[in-house]
Amino acid sequence: MTAPAPQKRWLVDKLPVELYASNDELGQAAANKAQQILKKAINQKGFANLILATGNSQLTFLKALRILEGIEWQKVRIFHMDEYIGIDPSHPASFPLFLENHFLQFTKPGHFHPIPSVPSDVSSACKTYEALIRQHPADLVAMGWGENGHIAFNDPPDAHFDDPHWVKVVDLAEESRLQQVGEGHFTSLNKVPKQAITLTIPALLAPVHILCIVPEARKANAVKACLSEPVEESRPGSILRTISHATLLLDQDSASLL
Repeated sequence: MTAPAPQKRWLVDKLPVELYASNDELGQAAANKAQQILKKAINQKGFANLILATGNSQLTFLKALRILEGIEWQKVRIFHMDEYIGIDPSHPASFPLFLENHFLQFTKPGHFHPIPSVPSDVSSACKTYEALIRQHPADLVAMGWGENGHIAFNDPPDAHFDDPHWVKVVDLAEESRLQQVGEGHFTSLNKVPKQAITLTIPALLAPVHILCIVPEARKANAVKACLSEPVEESRPGSILRTISHATLLLDQDSASLL
């Protein structure tokens, strides 16, 4: 399928930004970019490593990517970014289950590594997952920005640009927890877990390519802050402006305040 063309391209510091007419066009364009990156990695090395985000804003991308032809998914190893601590793996808000329902059952990758939600030892689980992602360097991470500008579950004040760890436990900001209620994953704030295991910012910047997929009007404030205010840990997504191996994809709604 031909990739939709962006309506506009520009740079914010080092970060390429692309604006698309709709969420659907954004998702298709991101999927086409991901397809080319994965195919090139498989052609060069015989395999590809991919880190995926979850959440409603990623659905158009995941649905477009899963039907694209030409990706040898059995040669792809998939990781993901975060998971609630203590959530039942069968809960609809579980992130590995989200990926299973919306992506994995269709693509059947060679390997999928879920972050455990009920590990017997949380510290050991973090070290084990960090060792895995260091052992299998990612060719691509497909991420989003939260409504407070977070990436994965790196919420201020736990978001550190120079974090010494690649995987850690974090306390979830109330704004992030409210976002999960707003997206329909939980019925009330008190049902949302207060802690999660997350890949840190250095881990998310390490892959060869980064696609940052940010549609929807509810992300407009975060987009404006991350692109127009100083690069600071209080707005974690702004760190992408300091690197050149990322691309930020917006739709008309998320870019409406620019």
